[in-house]
Amino acid sequence: MTYLLKGARVLGGEPKDILLKDGYIAAVGAPGEVDVPGAGHIDAGGLIALPGLVDLHTHLREPGREDAETVESGTAAAALGGFTAVHAMANTSPVADTAGVVEQVYRLGQEAGHCDVQPVGAVTSGLAGKQLAELGAMADSAARVRVFSDDGVCVSDAVLMRRALEYVKAFDGVVAQHAQEPRLTEGAQMNEGAVSGRLGLTGWPAVAEEAIIARDCLLAAHVGSRLHICHVSTAGSVEIIRWAKSKGWDVTAEVTPHHLLLTDSCAERSPNGAYNPIYKVNPPLRTRADVEALREALADGTIDCVATDHAPHPVEDKETEWPAAAMGMIGLETALSVVQEAMVETGLLDWAGVADRMSARPARIGRLDGQGGPLKPGVPANLTLFDPSVRWAVDPGGFASKSRNTPYQGLTLPGRVVATFLRGRPTVLEGKLT
Repeated sequence: MTYLLKGARVLGGEPKDILLKDGYIAAVGAPGEVDVPGAGHIDAGGLIALPGLVDLHTHLREPGREDAETVESGTAAAALGGFTAVHAMANTSPVADTAGVVEQVYRLGQEAGHCDVQPVGAVTSGLAGKQLAELGAMADSAARVRVFSDDGVCVSDAVLMRRALEYVKAFDGVVAQHAQEPRLTEGAQMNEGAVSGRLGLTGWPAVAEEAIIARDCLLAAHVGSRLHICHVSTAGSVEIIRWAKSKGWDVTAEVTPHHLLLTDSCAERSPNGAYNPIYKVNPPLRTRADVEALREALADGTIDCVATDHAPHPVEDKETEWPAAAMGMIGLETALSVVQEAMVETGLLDWAGVADRMSARPARIGRLDGQGGPLKPGVPANLTLFDPSVRWAVDPGGFASKSRNTPYQGLTLPGRVVATFLRGRPTVLEGKLT
C-alpha cells in the first residue's frame, strides 16, 4: 500500500506531494520531487491535507442499541467525515464500566477497520452515580482506557467526583464531565430564555452547567488531576474555564459543531419548522451571544477542541412531540463542514488551527499514540483530504450512520471529505467508503 498524494495543500499551505508507504508518511516534498515506482497516484490538487481527525465524544450505541448505531456504521460515518479515531462513550447497554465491555467495543472497532475506536470508560457503575466503576481494570485492559465519563448524566456527587479525579492520576487518566446540575434541570426541555418562554417549554438555565464546571475545576486543582469538560455551551462556562486555565490548572474543554452554529431560535423558527425535536439536544442550543463566545473561545484556545457528541437515535425516538423526544444529534459526517462554516469562513481559524482543534489537541487529551501528529516523514499516515471549494446539500438519506437525526437536513454546507487514510490504507476515496 504505497500512495503518492500529488499537489495537496498541507494545512492549507503551498501544494506538496505526500508519499504514504508501509503505514507511514515516507516523504513530503514540492510537486515532482517525490515519487516511487509502482505507487498509486492520487490527484490532490486543490485539496487540503489535514491530520486524521480525532473525536473525543462519539456515541456508537453498541452494545445494546444497535437499532440506532453500531460500531461498524458509526465508524464508517466517522471515516466519511475525515476521522481516523473516535472515542466511544460509555452509555451503552450494558454500560462500559468493566474491562470486559470496553474490550468488546475496542475489538469491534478493530474488526470494522474504518477508524481507531478508543472506548471511554464509565466513571460510576451503571452510570448510577453511587460508586466508582472499575477504573483501574479498564485502564489495564487491552483497550487501555484513559478517558472516563458518565456522559449523559452528571457525576453530581462532589465526593465521588473527587475520588474519581484522585483515582485516574495513577495512570494519567482524565475525567470528562457532563456538566449538568440535576436539581436545576428537572424536566428541562431547552435553553432557559425568551424563546423557551414563548414556546412554553421548561427552561434549562445556563447556571446548571456553569456551577458544575466551577466546582470541578476547583476539585481538579485541589487534587492535582486532569479534568475535561464535555460539550461546553454557555458564555459563562467559557469565562470559568478561562479563569481555571489562567491558574495553570489542568483543565481542558470541548465544544460541539452544533453549538458553534445553531441557536435556541431554531426551536421556534427554522427550515424544519417550530417545535421540531431535531433541535432537542443535551446541553441545549443556547443564544447567539453564547455561540459567539464559544467561537471566540475555540479560536483563542480557551476551548481546546471540537468534539461531535454524535448521538444517533432511531426515527421513532425523534419524530414525536418535543417533551417525549430523545436528546441528541448526529454529527460525524458534517463536523468538518460545520467548522469550516463557523470558524474558517468567519476568519476565526485557519486550516492549521482546524488541524490543532480537531486532531492534535483531542489526540493529546485522549493520550492516543500515533494520532494527531504533524504531516511529516516518519509519522503514521493518518490523514484526510478535504475539498473546501464545494458546497453540498445535506441529505441524511445518503449517510453511513444508521440514524438520520441531523439538524442540517436541507441546508447547504461548505467542503467535503474526498479521502481518508488510516495508517496509509484508504478508508475513503473519492468521497466513498473503500
